[in-house]
Amino acid sequence: MSKPGRLALGIDLGTNFSCVGVHRHGRVEIVPNDFGNRTTASYVTFTDSGRLVGDSAKEQAIINSSNTVCDAKKLIGRSFNDVTHLIDRWPFSVSNDGGKPTIHAKYKGERQTFAPEEISAMVLAKLKESAEAYLGQAVTDAVITVPVDFSEVQRQATLDAAVIAGLNVLRIITEPTAAVLAYGLPDKLHDPDIKNVLVFDLGGNSLQVSVLSSEKGIYKILTKSVDAHLGGEEFDNRMVNYFVKEFKRRYQKNISKDKHSIHRLRIACEHAKRVLSNNIQANVEVENLFEGIDYFTMITRSKFEEICIDLFFDILKPVERALKDCRLDKCDIHDIILVGGATHNPKIQQVLQNFMGGKELKKSISPDEVVAHGASLQAALLTGVKDDTTKDLTPVTIDLVPLSLGIETTGRKMTKLIQRDSIYPITVTQIFTTDYDNQPDACIHVYEGEEAMAKDNHLLATFELTGIRPAPRGVPRVEVTFHIDEEGLLHVTSKDISSGSSTSMDVNIDRTLLSKEAMGNMMTKADKFFADHDQSVDSKKYMKPYVLGCKKAVISTIRKITSEV
Repeated sequence: MSKPGRLALGIDLGTNFSCVGVHRHGRVEIVPNDFGNRTTASYVTFTDSGRLVGDSAKEQAIINSSNTVCDAKKLIGRSFNDVTHLIDRWPFSVSNDGGKPTIHAKYKGERQTFAPEEISAMVLAKLKESAEAYLGQAVTDAVITVPVDFSEVQRQATLDAAVIAGLNVLRIITEPTAAVLAYGLPDKLHDPDIKNVLVFDLGGNSLQVSVLSSEKGIYKILTKSVDAHLGGEEFDNRMVNYFVKEFKRRYQKNISKDKHSIHRLRIACEHAKRVLSNNIQANVEVENLFEGIDYFTMITRSKFEEICIDLFFDILKPVERALKDCRLDKCDIHDIILVGGATHNPKIQQVLQNFMGGKELKKSISPDEVVAHGASLQAALLTGVKDDTTKDLTPVTIDLVPLSLGIETTGRKMTKLIQRDSIYPITVTQIFTTDYDNQPDACIHVYEGEEAMAKDNHLLATFELTGIRPAPRGVPRVEVTFHIDEEGLLHVTSKDISSGSSTSMDVNIDRTLLSKEAMGNMMTKADKFFADHDQSVDSKKYMKPYVLGCKKAVISTIRKITSEV
């Protein structure tokens, strides 16, 4: 018998594709979208008549590329300087707005701007909508996953996107943690043996290798190794470059500088790459690719492997680093979990399996869905569901801090309270003092990063401690405490020990990356988009009988012509 809990979603918000699941009736169900697909493209398209999100938006990328936005996950929570190297690859416009990337698109005849959080919110809202249609009821609670190397700022930005989408985030967990949960690996709570798990996550944007260790249901991430430039897209790029050369050889025309042509070719190559995971050849077809030329060609799996041969072996470098960092041998790894659509490729599986001494790779849960699957189980645990699939899953989650956290001190230096790769949940307290005599207050600047000077790191928050008892410089004792909770979110408290005066900041609640005004405006804009969408859905309802009538008329005409022939 299962003990019911309120329904809550498990969401894998991906760079190229996203996935949503829900735990009910004693199992996890992956929610199909309105196309019947179990993953949804993380795309948003703006048109003169409305807005499209998901698979329909990706289809529009071929004919409306300048107003089709993708890769919001690469932008969210990052500064403009962090993403300048990516801008030339996108057909849509991204500008610098106060140091933050801002997306531009033409919507209903007007140029509009969007923060990355808004685009991600649209994708999240689409997933929420699909789930509600599937379940037949409203759902607002969710567990959302983030990459293991997401910074505090990126986690906060993801939370902002969820709020705009109308979601109540129960917890943020890392993707490798979700993958381990999906397979129920730490379910033997009374097993004294230590189990080491390697999670190989090759997504669209990057390769992330994590090693986790579990003992009696308590499991922690021992280490992570990330190659931010080796993801599924890098394999797409190889195929794109190959066909750019082939196009030039065949037609004596260079399309490499045409962003729209390259974007459309990239979409066709991505599709071909997926086909090659299960077939020995794939077609690449792009109508009117360049100057009216329809480009139709094909590629074999062997040719694809040839042009990507170095990449297939580059995937092993983060694996080697991860094993070295946690001082484990290949034989010490008990399970290997595949995550990410790119791991469907048989060559990638072969290279990894051979390197790990022939150990079987866990892929019984689709690598596209495994993270959402685990997030759904975590959501069920948090909402009180008790059944055969969750009764043993009561592990303590222990993750790693992606970047060091500290405050600015004398000399504008960065004093780190929590070091990078520290295990959390964690609480650290350190004593500081005043810079001058009778100093009445102290301004606490909280930073994230590894640089020696505070200004070279990322400013997370600023708040003031007042009421410091007058005393000579260096005498007052100011206690600063950093606490990172189970979700990896930061809470800071400062206290003058002598006077007892204290102040605190829950960074995940009181200080979002967006101002309250900006958040309010975005939520209002989101409501308007949803209202427009509802109207378009109503229009489709009225149009459906007409479309079906046209379809019947066409079929009847075809049959008539066929019979006459």
